[in-house]
Amino acid sequence: MAVSESSKPLALIGLMGVGKTTVGRRLAKRLDLPFVDADEEIELAAGLSVAEIFERFGEDYFRDGERRVIARLMGDGKQVIATGGGAFMNAETRKLMLSNAIVIWLDADLETLVQRVSRRNTRPLLNSGDPKEILHDLAQKRNPVYAQAHIRVTGNDSPHEVTVDKIIGSLEN
Repeated sequence: MAVSESSKPLALIGLMGVGKTTVGRRLAKRLDLPFVDADEEIELAAGLSVAEIFERFGEDYFRDGERRVIARLMGDGKQVIATGGGAFMNAETRKLMLSNAIVIWLDADLETLVQRVSRRNTRPLLNSGDPKEILHDLAQKRNPVYAQAHIRVTGNDSPHEVTVDKIIGSLEN
């Protein structure tokens, strides 16, 4: 499906550290589309950071807000949307995304993800133990669900522009 033929948004999914926001911004620029980060939209709506939402209200509360924000974004036309790593795990959110967007799973090996997430301490799910172990467990649970995406692109430690090229190539096929 050529990207120019679809009016659906492009929704990026994948584990934390895979580059959804960075790749998403570059992809949007290359395709001359608006870019939106779902986590930033959630923070704007809540007036709190993602970490603060998790700390004060818990993950279930965050996921409910995330689902509502993504539902709104699905109706905003053709754009590139970076979602949080757990967004696609919610059955309702997943169904909404698969029906209303072109869902692109950005994947990378565990070592690359650990290296990337260790650069910042803003990831609530990593605050409770060894990041490598947590990411491994998340990958075991999430990758089979992420596999439902329309497109899978593996980036590993290649430059983000290479990942963008792979996405565009997949969209044009």
